[in-house]
Amino acid sequence: MSTQFALDLRLARRQAGYTQRDCAHLLAVHQSKISALEHGRNLPDLEQICMLSLIYGRSFEALFGEILQSGRHRLRRRLRSIPKDIRSYAGTRNRERSLEGLEARLVAEMADHD
Repeated sequence: MSTQFALDLRLARRQAGYTQRDCAHLLAVHQSKISALEHGRNLPDLEQICMLSLIYGRSFEALFGEILQSGRHRLRRRLRSIPKDIRSYAGTRNRERSLEGLEARLVAEMADHD
């Protein structure tokens, strides 16, 4: 789990002047959930990600950029081993172009964020 993400989340809360209890109430979770997020033991689900972005007044990318970067790296590694021997039919005709586009986007985004 990302220590930097947990620290960023804790810092965002503190800069906003909220307590863990405040954030727990706003997210409708137990305070221990906020503690787990801020100590890197858990990651928020999609709804919590959106709500945390709203609560802290920060963009998704600013708040969760490290997680996105990690996801980019994992996707890029997985692209290298994607099965090549697939049955070709109308539903797969754009597959190669889409895979190439995904690779290009990941490379460009990784360069922008490194």
